[in-house]
Amino acid sequence: MTQRIPLFPLSAVLFPGGVLPLRVFEPRYLDMVSDCLKTNNGIGVVLIREGREVGVAAETHEVGTLSGISYWHKRPDGLLGLTLRGEQRFRIVSREVQPNQLIMAEVELLPPAQPCPLDDSYQALVDMLRQIMGQLEPPYSKLVPDYEDANWVSARLVELLPLELGAKQKLLASDDARHRLDEIAAHLGGMGIL
Repeated sequence: MTQRIPLFPLSAVLFPGGVLPLRVFEPRYLDMVSDCLKTNNGIGVVLIREGREVGVAAETHEVGTLSGISYWHKRPDGLLGLTLRGEQRFRIVSREVQPNQLIMAEVELLPPAQPCPLDDSYQALVDMLRQIMGQLEPPYSKLVPDYEDANWVSARLVELLPLELGAKQKLLASDDARHRLDEIAAHLGGMGIL
């Protein structure tokens, strides 16, 4: 079964359970946000493969995250402040660029991740995430942590660590939370951090 949603191509990767604060100014995305607030439909956050966040519709990766609007406000600079909350991963089946360059897509929702207990071998990553989370402000500090679930821990680390965007995208497309943690640990080990 597919669902038709607007896509928000960004230079960011969002996982289910995560938050993404944004500033919105382009008319197509202001209209998209307005429609989503009226209809309570979701927005598909997808990583840009080629192109830019502004102007002509960008080419995107196939896997993204269906998101809901958890908070919005008009900023002092006149832009719309927005916080998206990741809900469920999807795979794009087809896409259509509207005249205003907004991309509408038919997407197939991927099965939600099931809780995955962490074993002690990942304790250094859990400790690192606790330290990072302790330094963050809203909206990140408002997240309810689940440091015993490999899916939650791996998703937050991918979102928050300065990994290359292509690597983040590969980890988003992976269904295996322990694989994500192993990849993060290998990356950090290569940087001499773990």
